[in-house]
Amino acid sequence: MEIAKRKILVTGADGFIGSHLAETLVRKGCEVRALAQYNSFGTCGWLDTLPEGIADSMKILSGDIRDSGFVKNSMQGCDIVFHLAALIAIPYSYQAPESYVGTNILGTLNVLQAARELGTARILQTSTSEVYGTARFVPITEEHPLQAQSPYAASKIGADQLALSFHSSFGTPVTVVRPFNTYGPRQSTRAVIPTIIAQIAKGNKQVKLGSLHPTRDFNYVADTVSGFLAAAADSALGEVFNIGSNFEISIGDTAALIAEVMGCDVEFVEESQRLRPANSEVERLWADNSKAARILGWKPQFGSHAGLRRGLEETVKWFSDPNNLRFYKNAGYAI
Repeated sequence: MEIAKRKILVTGADGFIGSHLAETLVRKGCEVRALAQYNSFGTCGWLDTLPEGIADSMKILSGDIRDSGFVKNSMQGCDIVFHLAALIAIPYSYQAPESYVGTNILGTLNVLQAARELGTARILQTSTSEVYGTARFVPITEEHPLQAQSPYAASKIGADQLALSFHSSFGTPVTVVRPFNTYGPRQSTRAVIPTIIAQIAKGNKQVKLGSLHPTRDFNYVADTVSGFLAAAADSALGEVFNIGSNFEISIGDTAALIAEVMGCDVEFVEESQRLRPANSEVERLWADNSKAARILGWKPQFGSHAGLRRGLEETVKWFSDPNNLRFYKNAGYAI
């Protein structure tokens, strides 16, 4: 499906990936509706920080993905819905699992029901590599077993399966996009790369982290966004696609690379409050992205060690700007 000039709704547009996606869609000439979570301050997350003229080119809607009427009204007349609205912090899912069911599962159901009733041409459901749990084999293909090691992962498995069930049961035009660990400008310090950068940028000589040995498949946000756009193709209907770099690196080695990029000599220490429960830690993630390459023609531009370094340099540059670092209250632990 050609993206340009389409009427598109991005749920979760006020968040990290959502704001980058909404910005890119505007630049491509789309008519964008950006759904931001309502709050009494009238703020719209990262949409408030977009370059001049970008946010003004969107129709920003404030509401709640859990409200079915609001969701249906927001989707009226849209050709494509990129559904990113979700609770995503794994540690918080240990504290408030019911809220993850409400937002991630019920919110997705609202989008699917509205799409069925409105005849929406395309729904892109956002998944996560966390649904795979610790890899049983690598690289991880889309056929890898789903194993929830946190309430967050369980809620995303439920949302994904709902989306695919609507495709099977009602012919709802659904595609599941499964990004691996995305990083880049605007990301919360609940994620490991921003928390490392923020602590170093604020002058800390001792950087506090969770487990250093697990491995991840990190993806610069521009690659994740291009993966979403590629997944809007007609050939993607009813399919699940890994959006990953096909490059594996440990948290410890990533931290060392960030310190090298920032030219700082720091000590990395494990802090107990940042550790996941033993059976909940996902020890290894490494994406097989061959299906996306074969069917969508998508390939990461920031894959490999060199690509990761290049993406980190861009991310460090953004976080090192005092105008951006001010959005982060402190370099402490954020769940």
